[in-house]
Amino acid sequence: MPPKILFVATLDTHFRAFHLPVMRRFKEQGWEVHVAAKGDSELPFTDQKFNISIERSPLRLSNIKGCRQLKLLMERNDYRIVHCHTPMGGVLTRLAARSARRSGTSVLYTAHGFHFCKGAPLLNWLLYYPIEKTLARRTDCLITINEEDYALAAARRFKVKRLVRVHGVGVNTQRFAPVGSQERNRLRQGFRYGKHEFLLFYAAEFNGNKNHQLLIRAVARIKDQAPTLKLLLAGDGPLLAECQSLAAALGVRSMIDFIGYRDDIDRLLPMCDAAVASSLREGLPVNIMEAMSCALPVVATANRGHSELVKDGRNGFIVPPDDAPQFANRLLELYQSEELRRRMGAMSLHDVAAYSISQVVKELDKVYSTYMMEDGNEAQSQHNRAYL
Repeated sequence: MPPKILFVATLDTHFRAFHLPVMRRFKEQGWEVHVAAKGDSELPFTDQKFNISIERSPLRLSNIKGCRQLKLLMERNDYRIVHCHTPMGGVLTRLAARSARRSGTSVLYTAHGFHFCKGAPLLNWLLYYPIEKTLARRTDCLITINEEDYALAAARRFKVKRLVRVHGVGVNTQRFAPVGSQERNRLRQGFRYGKHEFLLFYAAEFNGNKNHQLLIRAVARIKDQAPTLKLLLAGDGPLLAECQSLAAALGVRSMIDFIGYRDDIDRLLPMCDAAVASSLREGLPVNIMEAMSCALPVVATANRGHSELVKDGRNGFIVPPDDAPQFANRLLELYQSEELRRRMGAMSLHDVAAYSISQVVKELDKVYSTYMMEDGNEAQSQHNRAYL
């Protein structure tokens, strides 16, 4: 019988978006790959898929059923590794895995950005910090994807058997890549943009955390100095209509294109001049990595994920999340200087290499190797903390 690994998250779409390369890697090495999450999507590189009762909100009673379902799965399948993702996926899995760990199953948890962090609301610290610190005792390996979370877990002495940091979930640097001027103009023509327009791009759900209003207010401040500026906002969400109304009220509706959910971002990004990101909290955002991989400068708000990827003055600018005037000034600097855009874009392309899918898979291979052996629990005791 081949060894088995179980991946767990709140929604099955999480795996399609972030973890297929790792799942494929296990299949290539002869493992049986199982996935447990809410949803009935078909996933590649998956031998069995389980639709479980799990919700994002910790207050939903269906999570109790989901925890029982996970416990039963582990009892029946004798997994060598269980790797959980997302806050509720991580909580329920580690609660359900007590007996499985006693039988030799190793439980790994990737924190895609702790809800408690510098600048987070007090409520987040009161609710999420005690949960994560308590469940650390039931975690064989805690994987963080940014420097701040790694340092926080180390400083707060989370009692995990092993703490590591990897460079995010990886960006496909072959799919997202810069193009020459001729191809850039061809793409723009296909999307009906002029070759002299200054295009900004942001892909994110319209919700409170993504803070789109900052971008709209920043554009409004420089609408006269930057008449050819066009902001492309990809995504849907509960605050979409509100943001459209704000753009109209500030007289910049014609300068902002709300282009909805897109699956062709790899064609949209290379034709743009810069990327922007306005969210209040991020773990390590893929949208910025994709922009960097297309050799774009980035103007982003200050938070742990943005600040790890965007170095102020090197490959873009970091701005306070409530400072529309400064955000506008940084956009104007890029608008007015093609040389600055070129130089910062080159730095983005250079720096993103550390976050490529191939690099992240190599880092995860080092993590998994400890637990892929039959005596994984004994081998892992030789490790404590690792920074990859």
